[in-house]
Amino acid sequence: MNVNGQEFIYAMSAVGAGLAMIAGIGPGVGQGYAAGQAAAAVGRNPGAKSDITSTMLLGQAVAETTGLYGFAVAIILMFVKPF
Repeated sequence: MNVNGQEFIYAMSAVGAGLAMIAGIGPGVGQGYAAGQAAAAVGRNPGAKSDITSTMLLGQAVAETTGLYGFAVAIILMFVKPF
């Protein structure tokens, strides 16, 4: 098997994009945990629903940036010409 430099760079770009997409696992787990805790908090204190919801949504938006950065890196690695 004879692989030239350009093919190797394309292959490593694909591997890097796959690894970058692993960054989506953390935000998914974190957001699910935050939503579960927020639901439990609303169950304990229904009067604070609006405060709990707004705080939860702000925290989830901050957590999602990690996944979006990983997605942006994957798109750049796959579609921007490395040469």
